[in-house]
Amino acid sequence: MPVVSQASIERIDVGYAPATVGESPVWRAQEDALYWVDIPAQRIVRQHVSLGVRTEWTLPEKVACMAFSRNGTLVAGMETGVFAVTLGEPTPADGVLPASVRKLAAPAFPVPGMRFNDGRCDRQGRFWSGTMVQDMAAANPAGALFCLDAQGRLSAPVVDQLIVQNGLAWSPDGTTMYLSDSHPQRRLIWAFDYDTETGTPSRRRVFADLHDYVGRPDGAAVDADGCYWICANDAGAVLRFTPQGELDRRIDLPAVKPAMCAFGGRDLDTLFITSIRPAVGATEHDGHVFALRPGVRGLAEPEYAGVL
Repeated sequence: MPVVSQASIERIDVGYAPATVGESPVWRAQEDALYWVDIPAQRIVRQHVSLGVRTEWTLPEKVACMAFSRNGTLVAGMETGVFAVTLGEPTPADGVLPASVRKLAAPAFPVPGMRFNDGRCDRQGRFWSGTMVQDMAAANPAGALFCLDAQGRLSAPVVDQLIVQNGLAWSPDGTTMYLSDSHPQRRLIWAFDYDTETGTPSRRRVFADLHDYVGRPDGAAVDADGCYWICANDAGAVLRFTPQGELDRRIDLPAVKPAMCAFGGRDLDTLFITSIRPAVGATEHDGHVFALRPGVRGLAEPEYAGVL
């Protein structure tokens, strides 16, 4: 049985309105700041955690995931493709700022009403993200996983037949890739062998079936010990699986729909967790961002290796 851990949990965005769908937390060490997105609000948020200073940018369409490039420009999975996003620096008088976007690549979506969802870079700096049909009730497995390489080329679908792609992460040495499908009909996490030279996943197998545990497997992160942390959406918890696929820790959260987690802080010993606000029965905590110290350290988030 997993250890149900007690942790001091802090809400870092006190005083601000909740997100509708808070996703893709990214720690930016050189700014001492956490970035995240609110998908339906078409918004990127930055908060300097120690100061509580917050900045927001609006985009021309939904943004679901992002990673920094080496020059500070973002690469982002959005509604119609993968974009380069430049965030303008605010002045004290500014409110919500516009962001400058440039489309890098787009797949041929097989059906209308799709968008990108979860995404991040592998250890070599390739940007991976998957697509989904926005109407989750349709349970349409038209989603697929794509890779944007350092030359800006978008791959053909690498993994297909996904309903709600999620859970991307890599082991510390980069040789294992994790992927989940968080739709209620799936609730699966897979592991793949990963060729770090070619960026090719292979030998897909079930890593964890959350029908055997709680919740739906949403966004994820890997710690320095190689353990896989997954947000258990609808269960109000974050779960840690060992590299062998054994659940060894569960931390309960005040929000019922945690969406994605990321390690950050000066020593990468803080786990930040974004959440989704349910349409019915939301509490004061749902849709907010939380920080806790789980007693382990994470890994620095890789940057996109391409030139934007």
